[in-house]
Amino acid sequence: MLKFQELIRRDKEKLAQNVTMEQGKTLPDAHGDVFRGLEVVEHCCNMSTLQMGEFVENVSTGIDTYSIRQPLGVCAGICPFNFPAMIPLWMFPVAVTCGNTFILKPSEKDPGASILLAELAAEAGLPPGVLNIVHGTHDIVNHICDHPDIKAISFVGSDVAGLHIYSRAASKGKRVQCNMGAKNHAVVMPDAEIDMTANALVGAAFGAAGQRCMAISTAVFVGDTKAWEDRLVERAQKLKVSAGIEPLADIGPVISKQAKDRICNLVQSGVESGARLVLDGRNIQVPGYSSGNFIGPTILADVTPDMECYKQEIFGPVLLCMKANSLSEAIEVVNKNRYGNGTAIFTTSGVAARLFQHEVDVGQVGINVPIPVPLPFFSFTGWKGSFAGDMNFYGKAGVHFFTQIKTVTAQWKDSAGQGVTTVMPTSQKA
Repeated sequence: MLKFQELIRRDKEKLAQNVTMEQGKTLPDAHGDVFRGLEVVEHCCNMSTLQMGEFVENVSTGIDTYSIRQPLGVCAGICPFNFPAMIPLWMFPVAVTCGNTFILKPSEKDPGASILLAELAAEAGLPPGVLNIVHGTHDIVNHICDHPDIKAISFVGSDVAGLHIYSRAASKGKRVQCNMGAKNHAVVMPDAEIDMTANALVGAAFGAAGQRCMAISTAVFVGDTKAWEDRLVERAQKLKVSAGIEPLADIGPVISKQAKDRICNLVQSGVESGARLVLDGRNIQVPGYSSGNFIGPTILADVTPDMECYKQEIFGPVLLCMKANSLSEAIEVVNKNRYGNGTAIFTTSGVAARLFQHEVDVGQVGINVPIPVPLPFFSFTGWKGSFAGDMNFYGKAGVHFFTQIKTVTAQWKDSAGQGVTTVMPTSQKA
């Protein structure tokens, strides 16, 4: 892994350019995609303490007991389109460092980064057969779920695919970790710092064209919302929508025409249900890219929990604005949502922040941090409908996912013992 991380650094520009060309995100955002994956590889270079077992000497006379963590064997990863470099690097470096072999299925929409990473892993000295790339869609996924030699599966992607993989693979006795959909709320208190909060909301809602499982898709304003709407619109209108390869682009296209149509339909359903369209980016025209799948920043206000645009993960550059009369009411809104991936509060009150942190039913909480994705020595801890499985990604949980515990009890005595006994062994003297 030490050599592998060196090679990723060497080829980071090549990797980022591939991500931009295949996935469409801006080049600076693609660099972030690569770098956040690189952090996991760096962590793997120094995670031996997480693989340590335990030892107790002389648990009974002449008897020692110890546990060791051993690899599972063959593991697999099924990746989404939105982070072509980062998500594979969440998976196979941890699995391989724990002693497993790995089968990686990249998204059929943008497999190039996975191929480049596999080439770098081979150049770093990973033996043939340790990391294997397979391509395909449903049939390949089902084969991975069914194959008896595959012991564990990591997945990141949609609810439909994740629940299918979890159900099918778990029924075959496999370990499964599935990160799925999200509806991440940002609660904005009246005392929030204005410029910092507005900038954070716009960046987290519209960055990567909203195609992040940790994007802020819903802002819950405690108190007045109108002043915040004006600030958000002012900032959002300054963002440049263009192809990711364009040097000044802030927002690239969404992944496909089907995705664009789905996003636009959900926005329209919100309008028809009574939401107020504060900013409409559906008909944006990008010079030189007339057939691109572009959607500009879009803001819907007066959104309520019964609207389809709120109940569904939009996965596009759309920010929903809701109102709450108190922090408790805002927390209730967040907790009633079926997802629990990430959330944030913007406030200058430690009391409010601490209450929010303790009461909110979400796995990853940001306090004045819009996208609280933890560094890899922690774990990515989605809750509720955002996660299905046994243990979370990377960090301590990731090591535990890719290993199994073997406990050894050893007895070394000089004497021959007291003969045959059929009694359950205990630590008591006879």
